[in-house]
Amino acid sequence: MSIFPRLAVLLNLCCVTAVLAAVVLHETVALGARPSTALRVALLQEDLPAVRQAVAAERQRLGDKAGEPEVPEQYREVPASAELLTSAEAQQGFVPHFGTLEKLRWWKVPVDPTALTAPLREPATVIRGSVAAVRAGLDGAERSLQVAEDAAQFLLWAQEQAGSGGFPFPAAIGTSKDRAMQVASRFLQRASSEGRLAEVVRSGWAANDLGDGGLQFDNGECGVAMFELFELTGAEHYRESGCRAADWAASQPLCINWNYNSFSVWLLSKAFATTGELRYLEAAVQKARLGVIPGQLTEGPHAGRWVDPHNARAVYHFIMMRGLTQLAAVMPADHPHRAEVVGALQLGLRVRNSEILRAGVMNMDHLVEALLLARQVFAGDANFLRETQTVEAWQAVGRLIAAEYRGGRKPLGPCGWGQFCASVVRPISGAAAP
Repeated sequence: MSIFPRLAVLLNLCCVTAVLAAVVLHETVALGARPSTALRVALLQEDLPAVRQAVAAERQRLGDKAGEPEVPEQYREVPASAELLTSAEAQQGFVPHFGTLEKLRWWKVPVDPTALTAPLREPATVIRGSVAAVRAGLDGAERSLQVAEDAAQFLLWAQEQAGSGGFPFPAAIGTSKDRAMQVASRFLQRASSEGRLAEVVRSGWAANDLGDGGLQFDNGECGVAMFELFELTGAEHYRESGCRAADWAASQPLCINWNYNSFSVWLLSKAFATTGELRYLEAAVQKARLGVIPGQLTEGPHAGRWVDPHNARAVYHFIMMRGLTQLAAVMPADHPHRAEVVGALQLGLRVRNSEILRAGVMNMDHLVEALLLARQVFAGDANFLRETQTVEAWQAVGRLIAAEYRGGRKPLGPCGWGQFCASVVRPISGAAAP
């Protein structure tokens, strides 16, 4: 047995009942307004046949609405005349972000977490974009490294303050109209009304989500940022921070929001890639096979999308593509479950990439990161890239990004922009530009 004990072994029926009573659900969780108790129990018990049975029941309940997003997708048309960004443009592309980042920078130690208006995922994306800029030798690389390490010091402080090993969320109520902050406010208010706030908050940080799963989002983003900064600098404290976040992720129960689970799949896969410790791979595979892949439709008009309205949205779809691609990247070729993971990726990329080519580009930051990672991981697999139309979709997205950039707009956030510019300056070996 892995050193991360299976929850089903630890929980008897009474404990499962207690855990279910503790789960605090916000309105953006999977399966619409009435989550399936059967699915929650199956996930807590890590019972794969029961998980699949619960998903099948949900698909039957949704009928023709299975795979339809809760809100209509917004598409951005790719201008017919748009040309890809040149290497010279990309080389200089990250420098204009410095002024914006300096104005944005709220991550300063010390700070009152309950007064914050944004989550930790924001400085994490700054770190990851800056790391990409440094690796590619983009203009301003020295400054980019300083920006990344400055943000990392704040994240290290927040992680220590929370005391759980994972990266926390500001315990701020009503400070911002940011969607993530509003969801967190409702969670905290409900925890307070149930007399459980003391279980949730430490030093002004929400460090326990009571099984809701929401903390996996920021923990995944921050943990991966730490590993990437370690790979760049070799500084051991970044690796240790990433490992603490991965250990926390591995200990969390599966939740019914598939994309939350995928953040932990992504982080644990990255932890295995960085450390070589098999326990991280085992945990990532387990979470993917039970907590991500079963929610994907495998037949019908929306095959490849996730069944529930929330995770059927493109933004969450590509978050899950990113997590599964990172897992595929680190799984040995002969791993007994690799074909299952790659099959889910083929379905998921094919349905959304064909949509990009047909209708336009959706929410872009996670899309860019997922497609870039897929091109890197499968650069030597021409059949996979052709069958999923990944290169064609990437080129369409690249043309739109170039058009918006030349029009004076900022098409991507710091992470996506740093990675995109880096991919233009240093094209992926064996893969087509940009």
